[in-house]
This record gives sequence, structure tokens and C-alpha cells, in this order.
Amino acid sequence: MDLEKQIYLRKSCRKYLDDEIDFTLIDDFLSNVKPLIPEIDYSYEIFAKNEVKIKTRWSAPYYLAIYSEKKENYGLNIGFIFQQLSLYLQSINIGSCWVGLASLKEKNPEFVILISLGKSDDISRDIDSFKRKKLIEISDFEDERLIPAQLAPSAVNSQPWYFKHTDTGFDIYKVKYNLVKRKILSKWNDIDVGIALAHLYVSNKDSFKFEIKNKENIKGHTYVGSLII
Repeated sequence: MDLEKQIYLRKSCRKYLDDEIDFTLIDDFLSNVKPLIPEIDYSYEIFAKNEVKIKTRWSAPYYLAIYSEKKENYGLNIGFIFQQLSLYLQSINIGSCWVGLASLKEKNPEFVILISLGKSDDISRDIDSFKRKKLIEISDFEDERLIPAQLAPSAVNSQPWYFKHTDTGFDIYKVKYNLVKRKILSKWNDIDVGIALAHLYVSNKDSFKFEIKNKENIKGHTYVGSLII
């Protein structure tokens, strides 16, 4: 299973077929997935489209609801875990998309976000079609090792991550938004950063290490954690 290859092909899928999915594939993959923060419990549940509230103009046949303990940095953990799933689904021709504009019909205090799922004929693209910030915009200097993070999806393609080089790796930060953007995007920032970290993990499985240290914020950004790849 080459998840790294999927980083350069994946697209957020919004066109689905009505074909059935073998959900045991998802269960089997997630039973062995690597979490970013093992101390945070999470779970998931799969619904048909008529069982969730959808505010998008498009829909998928299935939606995976993600639940988590609301401990500090739970969003990072959720993004990290379930982006690995998204890359895996891509590898077996199942499209997916993180969906902020959808929710459960019944409230659950541990609910975090939904991911749409479905077989599709429209799940890949050429790398030239990615619209992303330049490497120098997401790091203190250009470093091709960060291309997997550069290509990661994010809410409205905001790419809120920033990498600062250290003697051993990187410190990771997330953007501090103004009041208007904060209301729209801050809810998803940690998930987005976790997604970017998942791309760096699947590209560097043997060397990837993440920890949260006591470090200061930098201008316009909040410290998230430190990384070795």
C-alpha cells in the first residue's frame, strides 16, 4: 500500500457513484492506523446521506462521522488519523472529502466533523492542477521535504500551517486569523495542521517524530509542535 503516492494524486471528491462500499476495509485500516497523540480517544460511525444534515450543493452516498474526546490538540489528532484513511481510500478508488458544512441530525458532544465517502470516477488529478501556496510561504525557507505538507487539503484551501527550521527538524505553527476569518476557519485549523502532518508522516514513516514542547509563538502564528522527518 503506497500512501505516499496518493499525496500527489488525491483530490477532494465531490462527484460520487451510488455503488456500495465494503466498510470492513475502513475498519481494518483504522484498527492499525498511527495516531498523533495516542492518549486521546476517538471513534467513528458511518451514515447514509439521508441520515445526516448536508449544507453543500453536492452529496455523497456515505458520510463518516468522527468523534473525539475534547482534550487539548484533539483536532490535530483527528486530522492526522483520518487523512491517512483518506489517502488509503484514494488508493482503493474510493473518493472522500472533509466536509465542514455537514452535521449529525442528533447532537453528540464528541462529534467533530464528517468525511464524505463513495466510489467515484473522479478521484485523482495531475500535480500541476494543485493550487497551493509556494514553499517559501509555508516555511522560513524553501525546503522540498515539505512538499507533502504543501499539497495537503485544508478548509477553503487556507493552508494555515507554517514550518520553521530548527537544528533537528521543524517547529510547526498555525496562522492567527483576524476576527472575521477566525469565526469561519479557526474551528478547523487544528484539523488542517493534523492533515498536513499526516502527509509528512506517510512520506517519512521511518524517521517521523512529533512532540509538543514549551515554545513561544512567533509573529502572526501560534506554536503547535515540533517535528523530525
